Amino acid sequence: MTRTDFDALVIGAGVSGLTTAVCLAEAGLRVKIWAAEPPERTTSYAAGAMWGPYLVEPVDRVRVWSAQTLDVLRQLATDPATGVRLVSGIEASRKPVEPPEWGDQLDGFRMCEPSELPDSFATGWRYRAPLVDMPVYLGYLRGRLKAAGGMIDIRRIDALGEAVQVAPLIVNCSGMGARDLVPDPNLTPIRGQLVVVENPGITEFFSEDTGLSPDLLHFYPQGETLVLGGTAQPGECSQEPDSGTAAAILARCAEIEPRLRNVQVVEHRVGLRPTRPNVRIEEEQLDGARVIHNYGHSGAGVTLSWGCAFEISRPI
Repeated sequence: MTRTDFDALVIGAGVSGLTTAVCLAEAGLRVKIWAAEPPERTTSYAAGAMWGPYLVEPVDRVRVWSAQTLDVLRQLATDPATGVRLVSGIEASRKPVEPPEWGDQLDGFRMCEPSELPDSFATGWRYRAPLVDMPVYLGYLRGRLKAAGGMIDIRRIDALGEAVQVAPLIVNCSGMGARDLVPDPNLTPIRGQLVVVENPGITEFFSEDTGLSPDLLHFYPQGETLVLGGTAQPGECSQEPDSGTAAAILARCAEIEPRLRNVQVVEHRVGLRPTRPNVRIEEEQLDGARVIHNYGHSGAGVTLSWGCAFEISRPI
């Protein structure tokens, strides 16, 4: 295999890698993905995943990337096969807080009346936003990449130098893998755990604005199932589900929605959010090849995915 066999090599098969590869392939490039794990074993598979640019920097660039992604997800929501739907619901806080500055981008955004909020909540807002069924969505992206002529190889690499022998353009979407691959000591994991349960008939989402707490509270309807969350544990690296954490998630959600008491558990999901002070979209030269980094999205990988991919693919 030589540098002329492919135009672009993408490292990583999570939502950032797949979306970037799709954009490059649909722009006419010969694209291959090298990934240590298939899409269904990535952190992206474990995501919730509701559009929302939470706790991610730099704000000015995030605002552009998230708005571009919102436009695409709205379009994809017209096709049930994508796994993307527009879902209404409430985000609320137990103390008075200002609503998010991105709220005006969402359909039907308004402040809640006190009667709409659960007991002990002080403020909240209602809106309609894209909700993504990640197992379905990753399969959709994989099929779209294949249709554009791209392919995925499961291949783990230890250094970017291994990739630059294959293509003149390398896009590093390796998520937490970038900590050792680049290496990037600024990249740290934030562990997330979710519980997937049978849906007792819930059609709207609920999310608590928990600030910087490691204990999250949200539930997202995905048809016959409901995704309950969650956690945000900085520095934790275990990808095994913790039974105590799962029980706490179920209890928090059942406190808000009594129909979730004694609900049947379908699946546990764990992922490590790749977090750094700023998302890294940056180009460098390595052994005569262009390397573009696209990682560090923390919990906003889906929210920023199309915007970041557009920035990378448009100058090609």
